[in-house]
Amino acid sequence: MKLRKILIADDEPNIRLLVSNILSKNYIVLKAADGEEAVDVVRSQKPDLILMDVMMPKLDGYAACHIVKTDQTTKAIPVVMLTGFGHELNKKLATAVGADGYITKPFNSADLLDTISQFLK
Repeated sequence: MKLRKILIADDEPNIRLLVSNILSKNYIVLKAADGEEAVDVVRSQKPDLILMDVMMPKLDGYAACHIVKTDQTTKAIPVVMLTGFGHELNKKLATAVGADGYITKPFNSADLLDTISQFLK
């Protein structure tokens, strides 16, 4: 079975490492440190799922998600927003830019894996 690719876009190296450690047994993990890099990786690698932090330099997660979701070649890729804020407004913004799901930090590995498996059925 071909391993699926997941992009983790987060400006915090420890979050990228943590998520990579959780996912690397079952998925190919791609990484981006900011929104611009995330968009480049999505266009070049076509991951099966994107985990996108909201607060990032260069392009925030909302802007990067909007770019991915308005591009004909990448719009079908599920985007799950990662954020330290669980506010309803943030969820509305994430939905407005086309995000498919939402995880609030801190999260545990079971929640993360459950959310990913919902989108990669």
